[in-house]
Amino acid sequence: MTTTEKSTATNPEKNPATASKSETAYQYVLDRIRSGSYGPGYRLVLSRLADELDMSVVPVREAIRRLESERLITFERNVGATVTGIDPTEYLYTMQTLALVEGYATALCAPLVTPADLDRAREVNRQMRERLADFDPRTFTELNLRFHAILFENCPNPHVLDLVHRGWNRLGALRSSTFAYVPGRAARSVDEHDALLDALAAGDDVGTIERIARQHRLATLEAYLAHAGT
Repeated sequence: MTTTEKSTATNPEKNPATASKSETAYQYVLDRIRSGSYGPGYRLVLSRLADELDMSVVPVREAIRRLESERLITFERNVGATVTGIDPTEYLYTMQTLALVEGYATALCAPLVTPADLDRAREVNRQMRERLADFDPRTFTELNLRFHAILFENCPNPHVLDLVHRGWNRLGALRSSTFAYVPGRAARSVDEHDALLDALAAGDDVGTIERIARQHRLATLEAYLAHAGT
């Protein structure tokens, strides 16, 4: 048996199969946090998750550790793992950071955005506008992420893109609550999407694109803080 084989045998968490299951467990829990199924304060029982996913507790534990490192999960003594609740200070810092990195990622992508991309983004924004009358924060949030992903997913800098994903994941447990908490913000957000798309279609310089995208994110933060009286 080689050194690598011994290491894998004595440490199952390094087993490729376990790593794949850990990724499955990670996506399973992350999707439920994003959708709101696991809301702030929801208690995660590792053995129950393992049963639901038909796997051992080991990859589930690894997935929970990863989510904890992304601040989506909190460990409390005598309680265990719970979905992180709304922390106004954490929300402030996350939104400020996301405004910077997402604005920059959108600017870097601007020269790569095709007319087809713009058409897709306009269609998503049209669906968002349609849902303003019968407002569902969860659906609106999913469409909002889809809209922005079209504009930043082709970012040529993988490190910047990773930071954008981390920011969105960190907001996963908060996004629905944000639009529900400040419902008037949704309509203004859709209008700002149109302005961003118009700037991209007109071929505005990357500095202008970055400013528009950044201010769009900060406007949501400002609406939340104003409503909270902070």
